[in-house]
Amino acid sequence: MPGPIITYVRFIDKINRIIGRAAMYLVFAMMGILLLSSISRTMFGVSFLWIVVMAQFTMVSYYLLGGGYSMQLDSHVRMDLLYGRWSSRRKAFADAITVFCLIFYLSFLLYGGISSTTYALEYGQKHYSAWAPYLAPIKIIMTFGIVMMLLQAVATFFKNVADVKGAPIA
Repeated sequence: MPGPIITYVRFIDKINRIIGRAAMYLVFAMMGILLLSSISRTMFGVSFLWIVVMAQFTMVSYYLLGGGYSMQLDSHVRMDLLYGRWSSRRKAFADAITVFCLIFYLSFLLYGGISSTTYALEYGQKHYSAWAPYLAPIKIIMTFGIVMMLLQAVATFFKNVADVKGAPIA
């Protein structure tokens, strides 16, 4: 593989590794938010308006910011009817085809994310709950997560092509 492609793959892997490892801690933030909800309702009879929405926003951030890292670790769900018996080159060829389909899907998802984020910023869109927070911050995080997953999908495609050629990118 050409040097710029190898540099791109290594750079995107490093960035997604940093973001993914940081995003892992959002699970603890969400657990804390939900624990606060349980304690406040059970012990004090108080229910906060923001708890459920904040837990949803935290989960969305965790899921989308960790997507590229999950792909990098090859820990996503895969149907393994025949795949497990294939050679590594055949697996890489099949992965290159499916990653290409993922890139196509993520491109449309990114288009929608940018459109939705632009709308939220222009019109000050708020959540429909009683708390009614602005949606622009979470939509920016969502769009950023989609961008990072798209960049990781392209890097994964390059890795798969290199594996098919017999010269893996480490």
